[in-house]
Amino acid sequence: MAFLKVLDILMMILGSVGVIYQAICIVTSFVSKPVVFPKAPYDKRFAVLISARNEEGVVGTLIDSIQSQTYPSSMVDIWLVADNCTDDTAGLARSKGCHVVERQDSERIGKGYALSYLLDNIISQGYSKQYDAFFVFDADNRLDCHYIEEMNKAFQSGFRILTSYRNSVNFSDNWVSSGSALWFIRESRFLNSSRMVFGSSCHVGGTGFMFSREVMERNNGWKFHLLTEDLEFTMDSVLHGDRIGYCGTAILYDEQPVTFKQSWRQRLRWSKGFLQVFRYYGPALISRAFRERDFSAVDLTILICPLTVLAVIRCVFGVLFPALGFVTWASQITELVDWVASALLGILALMGLAAITVLAERDKIGASNKELFAYCLSFPIFMLSYLPISFQAIFANPGWKPIEHSGK
Repeated sequence: MAFLKVLDILMMILGSVGVIYQAICIVTSFVSKPVVFPKAPYDKRFAVLISARNEEGVVGTLIDSIQSQTYPSSMVDIWLVADNCTDDTAGLARSKGCHVVERQDSERIGKGYALSYLLDNIISQGYSKQYDAFFVFDADNRLDCHYIEEMNKAFQSGFRILTSYRNSVNFSDNWVSSGSALWFIRESRFLNSSRMVFGSSCHVGGTGFMFSREVMERNNGWKFHLLTEDLEFTMDSVLHGDRIGYCGTAILYDEQPVTFKQSWRQRLRWSKGFLQVFRYYGPALISRAFRERDFSAVDLTILICPLTVLAVIRCVFGVLFPALGFVTWASQITELVDWVASALLGILALMGLAAITVLAERDKIGASNKELFAYCLSFPIFMLSYLPISFQAIFANPGWKPIEHSGK
C-alpha cells in the first residue's frame, strides 16, 4: 500500500541523512584543524551555577576543582542551589565559601526549576549585574584546571553561549558507563568540532556550558523546564539567532551511570524530553530552516527528529493492514527481513563508530586497550537498548529522578 511505502521512504531518507551527516562530521574532524581561540585577559567575572540534590558525597570535589583553576578565583563566584536536600549538601558548600540557596518544592521538581530558583535569587539580590557570564555544572562534575581559562578565551572571541568537551571519570567501570561516555566523547570530538568548522551552532549538553548575562536577561533568568532543559535551551537560542560555540580545550569530567537500571531511567527521561522538545520547538525550527536557510536549524531538526515514533507507527500499520487484507503478509515479512539486514549493518556501523572514537581520543580515555576492545563490541548493545527506551518514552511520563553518584 502507498501509505506504508511513504513511511518506509520517509524513514529511509531521515535515517540516511543522519548517517551521512555523521560521516561527514567524522571526516571533517580529521581533515580540518580544530578552532583555536586567542589568548584573552582575565578581566571577565563569572558565576558558576550548581544544582545539587543530596550530593554531599560528590559536590565538594567539583567545588575544589573550580577553586583550583588557573583563572583567578577572585573573578569566579560559586552559587549552589540545595534542591530538596535531606543531607548536608548546603552546609558543605557553605564551608567551602560558596553562596548557597536552599529550595524545598515537592511539586516543581527538576534541574530546570532549581536553576530558575537560583537565578531568581541572584537577580533579586542584585548580584546578576556583577557577572559577565554564567557557567552551569552538575554536582558530580570535575574540571580540568584550565577549564575556565579556555572558556574565557572562547567567550571573549565573541560567543554568547558555549559548550565544552565532555569526558568521563568512570569510563572503564563497565559496559554501561563506557557506552554513555563514548556517546558524549563522540559528540564533542566529531559533531561539535565539525559544527565549528561549518560555522553552525553546537548542541548544549546538560552540563559544562556557559551563557552571557545578555542571554540570561533576555530569558529573564532560566525559563526552561522540560525534561531535557539543555536541549530546550539550545533550540530556543538557535531560534533567537544565537550561534552556540564549542571550546574543545575546556575539558569537563562527568560521572556516568554504572547500572543498566540507572542508565535506562536516565535515558528514558532524555527520550521523553526529546519528544517534548520536538513537539514545542520542532515546527518553528523546521520553519526557520526553510525560511532563513539556517543550517543550524536543519542540523538540530535532524537531532530531535522522532524516528522512533515513525517506527512505531510503521510497525502498527505493518500488522494492522495485512490483518485487514489491505496488503499481504508476505510483503510485510519481506520488509521485516530488510529491517533485520539493516539492523545488522547498523550494529557493525556502531562498532566502527566506537572504534573510530577510541582511536581519535585514545590519549583522553582512561581504560586499557583490552577494555576498550570489549567496550567497542558492547557499544551497539548499549545503543540498541535505546529502541525499547524510546518506545516506552512515547507512552511513559518518567518525570525527573536523581541519579546516585559514587564520587570516584
